[in-house]
Amino acid sequence: MRHTGAAFDQLRRGLEEVAARGPQLVRVHSAPSFAAQWLAPRLAQFLAAYPKLEVRLAANTDYARFSNDDFDIDIVYGPPRAEGVEVVPLPEETVTPLCSPALAKSIRKPADLLDQTLIRSDVKQVQWHQWFTANGMEAPALHGMRFDRSFLAIATAAEGLGVALESTLLAERELASGRLVAPLTGRANDIRYVGHRLIYPRASRQRSAVRAFADWLVAQLDSENAISPRSTNLHNRDLSPMQGVNAND
Repeated sequence: MRHTGAAFDQLRRGLEEVAARGPQLVRVHSAPSFAAQWLAPRLAQFLAAYPKLEVRLAANTDYARFSNDDFDIDIVYGPPRAEGVEVVPLPEETVTPLCSPALAKSIRKPADLLDQTLIRSDVKQVQWHQWFTANGMEAPALHGMRFDRSFLAIATAAEGLGVALESTLLAERELASGRLVAPLTGRANDIRYVGHRLIYPRASRQRSAVRAFADWLVAQLDSENAISPRSTNLHNRDLSPMQGVNAND
């Protein structure tokens, strides 16, 4: 094993050296909401920083199966299910009520949410009852709109149809454009948690293209990860995926 392992390591390095002479393809799989809301709008930045790399991005609710060699990297929501992989927890996300500016005019304190339509994301690890508990209130019975993906809840809230409890990371474009606002910033406790993880097979950990993409992704998130002044941390052991639901948001 020692001799053959060393031989395969040299063979891999040789293949990488040859592949580096032309464009290298990074095959990325991602949870849909993260891909649509955060990753896709930034791919141009990555390609500009690494002009010799190409990216193929796929996003669906299934998890990547590395055994068939279809993908190099997966960005998953919630605990990873694959075995034999390296796991890189991405920076914490802030979860807070988000709504249109028009609705925000009538929301001055947490109790004001009791008079609003609360949009629910079924597979979200942080649910409304946890947010109300963090703010010393009993959660109301939820009726109305429910979605299975965060990007749908964010889009609906931006149309002024209710208040979504969502990650400011995933909703950053809507927040930057003013289509969404966080009406209770500084007036309530937000929730911070590690929602996404980057995983890749251990056999790929030496691939320069995979390392470049992973390093770029983590650096981008670290640079944008502003700490909320009032927040409640929920550890991952307290946030198990919903039973019977594919939680790869």
